Amino acid sequence: MRLDKFLAHMGFGTRKEVKELIKSKAIQVNDVIVKDSSMHVKESIDKVAVYGEEIEYREFIYLMLNKPAGVVSATEDTRDRTVIDLLEDDVRHFQPYPVGRLDKDTVGLLLLTNDGALTHRLLSPNKNVPKVYYAEVEGMVDETDVQAFLEGVTLDDGYKTKPGMLEILSKGPVSEIELTITEGKFHQVKRMFESVGKKVVYLKRLSMGPLNLDESLKEGHYRELTEEELEALQQKNDQA
Repeated sequence: MRLDKFLAHMGFGTRKEVKELIKSKAIQVNDVIVKDSSMHVKESIDKVAVYGEEIEYREFIYLMLNKPAGVVSATEDTRDRTVIDLLEDDVRHFQPYPVGRLDKDTVGLLLLTNDGALTHRLLSPNKNVPKVYYAEVEGMVDETDVQAFLEGVTLDDGYKTKPGMLEILSKGPVSEIELTITEGKFHQVKRMFESVGKKVVYLKRLSMGPLNLDESLKEGHYRELTEEELEALQQKNDQA
C-alpha cells in the first residue's frame, strides 16, 4: 500500500496533507525519515510512525450505535441529520456506513462498519438473519395477530412477509410486544401491524443476529464492538 494512502486511511488528512507531513520530516518508516509519499509499505510488517508515535494499521471498523429518533440511517442527507453526523472524527475517517436502516423515528441497535463482505452477509435475504424489535402498538394485540404473523401477512403492496415470531408482553389500549423477523422491507414492522388494523407508536430494535443492543449505551451514543461480539457476528454468518 502507498504510504500516503496508508496514512490517509488512518486519519492523518488527505494525501496532499500527508505530503506536507513528509516535507516536515514527521514520518518515519522502520525508524528512517521518509521523503517520498508514494513509497509502498507492508501494513502488517513495516513500522510507520508519525512524530515518533507508531501507527497500528487497521482496515475495518465496527460500531454499535443506539440510534436516536430524528436522525436518518444514511451517510448523507440534504435535510436531516444522519447517523454519521453522530460520529467523532477519529472513527468517521474510516468511512463507516449503516448496515441496513432504521426508520427516522425508530430507535435502537444499528451497526455501522466499512466491512463490505460482512454487510453483504448480514443483509442477504437468503441468510435469514433474525432481528428483534420492541414495539408499543395502538390496539389490543391478541393471539389472532400472533398466528397471522406466524403465517406471514400481506402488506399494502401485495407482498407476503416471511413468518414473524410475535410475543405479547402486555395487552391494552396500547399493547407491548416483541417481534422477530428475518427481513428488512421498508417500514416493515409498521406495515405488518397496519395489515392487521393496528398502529405502531414506538419502535426499538433490540438485536440483529447474535448482536444485542448494549442497554448502557444512551441514545445517540456508540462504541466499538468487543472482540467477542465481532467474533460471534462473523461466526454466525460464516455458518449461515
